Amino acid sequence: MQFLKKLRALINQIWQSGRIQAFFRFISRPSVFNRMSGRSVWQKIGAWTYTFLLLLVGFLLALELNFLWLFGRMPSVNNILDPKLATASELYSADSVLLGKYFTENRSPVSYKDIAPCVFDALIATEDIRFYEHHGVDYRALGAAAFSTVSGDARGASTITQQLAKNLYKTRRGNSKGLFGYIPGVKMVIAKLKEWITSYKLEFFYTKNEILELYLNTVDFGNNAYGIKVAAKTYFNTSPKKLKVHEAALLVGMLKGTSQFNPVTRPKQAKARRNTVLEQMAKYDKISQSFLKRERKRPLGLRMTVDSHREGIALHFRSWLAERLKTWCEENDYNLYEDGLRIYTTLDSRLQTKAEEAVTAKMNELQNRFYRHWKEREPWLDQNGQDTANFILNLCKKSPVYDKLEDELGEKNEAAILKAMEVPKRMKVWTYQGEKDTTFSSLDSIKYYVQFLQCGLMTIDPFTGHIKAWVGGVDYDHFKVDHVFGPTLTSGRPAGSTFKPFVYATAFEQGMGPCDKMTDQYVSHTYNDPYSKGKETTWTPKNADGHFSGREMTLRHAMGRSINSVAAQLTLKVGLGNVAETARKLGISTKLDTVPAIGLGANDVKLFDMVGAYAAFVNQGEWIEPMFITHITDRNGKVIEEFKPQRRQAVSPETAYLMTYMFRGGLEEPGGTSQALFGYEVGNFNEMGGKTGTSQNYADGWYIGVTKELVTGVWTGCDEPRIRFRNSANGEGSKTALPVYGAYMDLVYRDPALGIKKGYWPKPTVEITKPWNCRTPWQRAAPDSMATDSLPPTDENYIPDELPTSEEVTQ
Repeated sequence: MQFLKKLRALINQIWQSGRIQAFFRFISRPSVFNRMSGRSVWQKIGAWTYTFLLLLVGFLLALELNFLWLFGRMPSVNNILDPKLATASELYSADSVLLGKYFTENRSPVSYKDIAPCVFDALIATEDIRFYEHHGVDYRALGAAAFSTVSGDARGASTITQQLAKNLYKTRRGNSKGLFGYIPGVKMVIAKLKEWITSYKLEFFYTKNEILELYLNTVDFGNNAYGIKVAAKTYFNTSPKKLKVHEAALLVGMLKGTSQFNPVTRPKQAKARRNTVLEQMAKYDKISQSFLKRERKRPLGLRMTVDSHREGIALHFRSWLAERLKTWCEENDYNLYEDGLRIYTTLDSRLQTKAEEAVTAKMNELQNRFYRHWKEREPWLDQNGQDTANFILNLCKKSPVYDKLEDELGEKNEAAILKAMEVPKRMKVWTYQGEKDTTFSSLDSIKYYVQFLQCGLMTIDPFTGHIKAWVGGVDYDHFKVDHVFGPTLTSGRPAGSTFKPFVYATAFEQGMGPCDKMTDQYVSHTYNDPYSKGKETTWTPKNADGHFSGREMTLRHAMGRSINSVAAQLTLKVGLGNVAETARKLGISTKLDTVPAIGLGANDVKLFDMVGAYAAFVNQGEWIEPMFITHITDRNGKVIEEFKPQRRQAVSPETAYLMTYMFRGGLEEPGGTSQALFGYEVGNFNEMGGKTGTSQNYADGWYIGVTKELVTGVWTGCDEPRIRFRNSANGEGSKTALPVYGAYMDLVYRDPALGIKKGYWPKPTVEITKPWNCRTPWQRAAPDSMATDSLPPTDENYIPDELPTSEEVTQ
């Protein structure tokens, strides 16, 4: 309404200026025609013809220049030579698999030679049989159409070129409309004239075949399929080159009306229209009558494969990447959704598929365990069954449903809003077995979804920094938050013991080594707590089992068993700030509070950063910024930009190698927290390592595994930290995140096509100056008896002939 008011004001302003009236007074003043008095008939005809041509030229010039904004914008020569087709940008994996598209109109242009000839035959026979004879406007067809209209049988006479002009330059919409475009009758005449002029321009600059190519790449085939390439894939799961006659006829027939002749929603009408196209082809000898008779009876034969932003693999990654690409496009003057960019990522589609399969399988098991763990009790209620923190109420207030009801019922009517949210209704909810029909209220739905455990998984090639797999959650449609990078630059979750390697690496940089020893003992440290306005606080960390053995142990054994007391003492010894500095050098980007608990993982970190940091240890201490795009090309294949990651030497090569030896301690040291991997392929006869992590109250479970070729991190937990397991038997990272890693690596090692093999760690490339071969001898005892106080004296020279098997660990 506001727009119409402004439009009327603008028209009044132009009219009151007197320019339009002056123009019409000039062309109609009597003196122009009085001069013809006394002249011969032929002179008068010549003068009239001259005046008409002058007026016509003036009108066409006014049309071309959009005089006084009356006619709307006309496409320029540059627009004609370089038409801007809204083309989908495509995202490719490192192994050349199309991961997905970003588009407003799902279009992928294709060249003339890659389209089956039967498509052109069907198009010309149906839409413009004299296409090769006219120059953009078919005057014979116009005359026939006029005669038919007078006879009561109205028919169109637009050529393929005219239709292209209308579709490509939107001659009847937006900036092309002009002020006259709001006057009924006049707007149609002006639109047609503009289409004619544009058609002549197209015919001047393009060959007939190029016009056909442009047309078929431009038109809308319905079901979000723009252009013949996407249409062929959408309806018949094939390429334009392989389209058969009946398929081409169906697609061409849809151009008369994608809704009216949609083969999905109106198959009978679509088939009838397809047969009409076949009849036209037979009429103009493009197919034989016998062929027509046979094809008319053929079923539609649809093989629907509709492209969607929400289909395929790596959905969280694609969504996360889109935000980075938008920023890049703004800086480089591109449109991600219309400019047909080709984005080549580092992801390996095979590893990605295996990662998603492992996450789905193991998180389904973990979710069932979670339900059994809580049984009928809701995890946000206290022992008395009370929601003391108004947990659910606060969740309700954050929901879109609450906002909508607030608008309807009033902001202060909280009781009525909550009552409305308790009204049951039919809905579909997500499960691991697919969507399920149920009767839920909005409140039931919130309670249902908040209890789902989430997962993030990322795999990186430590030598290139290339991210090879990225799983942001258990399902993208219902859980949009990405758990690899997090929803914001500063978001993260407590790292737990996966942060401890930064403490040990700091110690090694200061001269210590894996075989140095510390005592597992009670720790008490008083400090000024920044969270309590500098008030003195005493910090007394505990071990996971609540006990201190009092025994002296190597740093390797302490990290292998994740002994908190040793890590706490070491943190205080090397310096809180130094630990934070090591972590930052290794790529940790979130805020790190330098409190004593920093070494035990009290700070929030991103899985993205943690995997990149661990990769540096495998890569001789050189940190490489995790890389997700290698290069971007334009629609013609020209490279626009190549991406190079940042690099820096974060720790010395000696420290890096010693840290890989420390990681192996999780499997090789008795009671190591990674020993559940002996139940998986990755842990057997394979020199690998990793680190578990569990945050306070078991809200977060972590596992980061390192092999000689890949580094993979897994995080598990609920979006709301209050929803969690209650004990170590269920909630430790070794019970939640580690099984996801093990299942994933099983799939990786079982696929020989990947070329990823088990084996021993490469020998160090630098001199190791510190004693390091100090692994604790293996005990032929059950894991339960592998307590520190039952270990034999450490033999620093002990090296087993071969790695232990799962049977030896569990005997």
